[in-house]
Amino acid sequence: MRPLTRPSRLRPGDRVAVVAPSGAVPEERLAVGLAALRDWGLDPVVMPHVLGARSGLRYLAATDEARARDLQDAWCDPSVAAVLCARGGYGAQRMVDLLDWDALRAAGPKPFVGYSDITALHEAFALRMGLATLHGPMIGAAVFTQDERTRQELRTTLFQPESVRVLTALPGARTLAPGRARGVLVGGCLSLLAAGVGTPDGRTSLRGALLALEDVGEQSHRIDRMLTQLLRAGLLDGVAGVLLGSWAECGPYEQVRAALRDRLGPLGVPVVEEFGFGHCPVSLTLPLGVPAELDADARTLTLEAPALR
Repeated sequence: MRPLTRPSRLRPGDRVAVVAPSGAVPEERLAVGLAALRDWGLDPVVMPHVLGARSGLRYLAATDEARARDLQDAWCDPSVAAVLCARGGYGAQRMVDLLDWDALRAAGPKPFVGYSDITALHEAFALRMGLATLHGPMIGAAVFTQDERTRQELRTTLFQPESVRVLTALPGARTLAPGRARGVLVGGCLSLLAAGVGTPDGRTSLRGALLALEDVGEQSHRIDRMLTQLLRAGLLDGVAGVLLGSWAECGPYEQVRAALRDRLGPLGVPVVEEFGFGHCPVSLTLPLGVPAELDADARTLTLEAPALR
């Protein structure tokens, strides 16, 4: 598991594109997110299908071709310094194979931000382009529009990444298995990682990695099933350590915790639960593809390099 290419940090005045690779975002929530970006000194441009268009499937922002075209046009535009997702939902997996990856590689690295369903794109950027990305809040998501700390965590990572070298778990985090471990940070939404097994962007090994996992709306037995799938596929063989984020709307947490302990405990690696990323009221920004050290006892993640150059 090697470190990935880190894009350049943002600077005031940079133009950033907002895309919706999955579902559409409500206009009023988008307006709040765009205002925050402008307050940061950025110049946001909204791609054509962020607010939704007729696709035949109400849970998609637009057709697969239209959503892929929005992302590709944004990435390949030399005036765009970063691509930020408006929201998650469902649909990123449907359009990932419609992207021209040769053209994306030729356009060069840029910061890419999102979480939840966007995990499918994080994995594709990592495996097809060798690019480090940011598992962070989307500008049309409630956690971004409503929580100041979440916004500031992302802002600092984008503009002053050298000042965010130690990520401390949010209050309430607990050590599920003690110890320290080093590795390249990978992961995201558990259901998307499980769904990627056997696909062109499905990993075959996480040996030596620090694995970040979270999800929303999945009951404990389904979390058990997805972890079991990763175990049976051999993906967790040799994983160095695990960070667990939020499990919103997944039923009583003690039941979720029991499933996590049962499936992950036998790995014999450091594990921290409720670290503070994903679908939670306050969400940290995690740099995927960057080498780091997890201290499960101190509940910290120390980056060996800034998230961005």
